[in-house]
Amino acid sequence: MSTPEPVNELLSLLRLARRAREAASIETLGFLMVNETLQLLRYRQAALWLNADLGPGKGMLLGRVAAVSGLPQPNPLAPYTQWLGQLFRAIQKLSREAPAEAGALRVFCAEDFPELADDWAEWLPAHALWIPLKHDGHIAGGLLLAGDDIWQTQQLALAEELASSYAHALAMFAPKRRPVERLQRLWHGTRERRWLLAGLFIVAIFPVQQSVLAPAEVVPKEPFLVRAPQDGVIDRLLVQPNQLVKVGTPLFSLDQRSLQTRYAIASKAYDTAQEEYRQSAQLAVTDDKGKVDLSLRRGTLDEKRLELAYTAEQLGRVQVAAERAGIAVFSDVNDWQGKAVALGERILTLADPNKVELSIHLPVGERFNVAPGATVSLYPNASPLSAYDAVVTQVAYSAEPVHEGEVAYRLKADFPTGTALPRIGLMGTAKLHGTRVPLIYYALRRPLTSVRQWLGI
Repeated sequence: MSTPEPVNELLSLLRLARRAREAASIETLGFLMVNETLQLLRYRQAALWLNADLGPGKGMLLGRVAAVSGLPQPNPLAPYTQWLGQLFRAIQKLSREAPAEAGALRVFCAEDFPELADDWAEWLPAHALWIPLKHDGHIAGGLLLAGDDIWQTQQLALAEELASSYAHALAMFAPKRRPVERLQRLWHGTRERRWLLAGLFIVAIFPVQQSVLAPAEVVPKEPFLVRAPQDGVIDRLLVQPNQLVKVGTPLFSLDQRSLQTRYAIASKAYDTAQEEYRQSAQLAVTDDKGKVDLSLRRGTLDEKRLELAYTAEQLGRVQVAAERAGIAVFSDVNDWQGKAVALGERILTLADPNKVELSIHLPVGERFNVAPGATVSLYPNASPLSAYDAVVTQVAYSAEPVHEGEVAYRLKADFPTGTALPRIGLMGTAKLHGTRVPLIYYALRRPLTSVRQWLGI
């Protein structure tokens, strides 16, 4: 049982496409195009024309006849090859005059080229088919097939499918274009593409203000730190968090039971030393030995007096009062009551509500050229519809560890005079405003930083 003709044509098309992809060199591919295509399409002569140089050492010249049927390699000086070159240049001229049809198959005869009509019958049959080899929007060349019969619609459809496979295989031998050449190719496209590229370039260099987001908190400015006056245990906190206090208002007291015991012991020791000293003074009147003992008793009496005075002084410091007016800033009363504290340990802070500043932790990865005088906008977490403006006054020279193991630069900013001030302890997000930079730099700054760190350059 014989195979149907359409099936044979499909098998031939697939075999030619596979052999074209497997071609090891441009010469092998050119020989296949002009000779083996006869398995699918009937013609008498064929020639391959290349518009672009496919790289040094490939044996193909720019804009020359690359292969002809029946010959292993064309002779560029042969009359037949010279006449084919004139025909191909004439076809290119027609393509430039009608760019919309440059990538389409075209059927030619001698009447289409009056300047070559006299020699047409000498070199080619009557009917020629031009098959452009177009891949990725670029025409690398074309395949010319010439025969005695008129080209049918079915043959043209097969030729169009075969042209796609040949162009794809031919593109594998094209040299890699440099970035500049690729940009030139994009620019020399259609008018719409050039307008699009120009618009993208303008948008890329459009200056935008550089900014970055960082966590921030409103903290007191010039706060007064209230510390533990001595070692002990906090008995009671006498104020509440955020309570407004005046000068002399009791803040907290230490447990005084141990101090009272020590004071009672010191008082008894002082009374004993005083009695011993009195007895030694009486004995020293009549006994020389008592005079020597009197000096020792006087020293002991002075020591006990100092111990008693020091213990009394400590008892007087068990209750701490405010030395200045302000708001008592601390977390919770229960965090301190009954807690042992050391001398100088901070218990709470007295802050003036009219003297506040913004503390900003700028992550190391977000650092840009920010200096004192830069503007800041604070967006509170608790009030997303409100914002506060501030001006950077201090930028830390080096980064330091902050909460959750992050490393950040500490910045401080002041709020303008005469504006409503946020309350102390308000937390939110600060937006730092920098200088103006191109939009493409603003968009690619972090990706470029990550790539550079990953590459180590």
